[in-house]
Amino acid sequence: MTEPHHGDGDDLAGAFGGNVRRRREEAGLTLEQLSLRSSVSRAMLSKVERGEKSPTIGVASRIAHALDASLSDLIGAPAAAASGVAVVLRKRERPVFRDPDTGFERHMLSAAPGAGGPEMIVHHLPARVSLGLLPASPPGTEKQLVVLAGTLTVAIGGIVETLDTGDSLFLQADADHGFANPTDTPCDYLMVISRRT
Repeated sequence: MTEPHHGDGDDLAGAFGGNVRRRREEAGLTLEQLSLRSSVSRAMLSKVERGEKSPTIGVASRIAHALDASLSDLIGAPAAAASGVAVVLRKRERPVFRDPDTGFERHMLSAAPGAGGPEMIVHHLPARVSLGLLPASPPGTEKQLVVLAGTLTVAIGGIVETLDTGDSLFLQADADHGFANPTDTPCDYLMVISRRT
């Protein structure tokens, strides 16, 4: 699941940081204002924007939420090769977000994420790793997932569901929610994110 790696950590940190800075400036926010909105320290935001620090998935999610952006928006859309009405994203070109603390990986599979349709992602969650609670997504955000390998626990609204290989789940993502792998083997799961307007 984790091969191939798209770029390296420095490339991702630089692209992510540049997109955060651009979005912040477009919104007319200072670093201090973004810090208050995201609950991420000003010092951390400054390092992220300069590409000196790769954020964890929790920090990246809080920054995206504060900027009213998706995590994929900040990671950067893939450079897809188009042919007529089809858009192709080669495996070697897919953007991959890596959490430096946990080893969690988020592989963007959508060839045309800016086209307004659902977003397709594969997550790789190493053994005994929890992502903690991620911030609520904007109202109307829905997530559907299927476990490709391993075991996944999903927490939302005070409920915890355990999913095994082949199990699927739908959730309204406008509440804090979290994902964890409670086992000694890695877990891979496919997620489709859609936003009702």
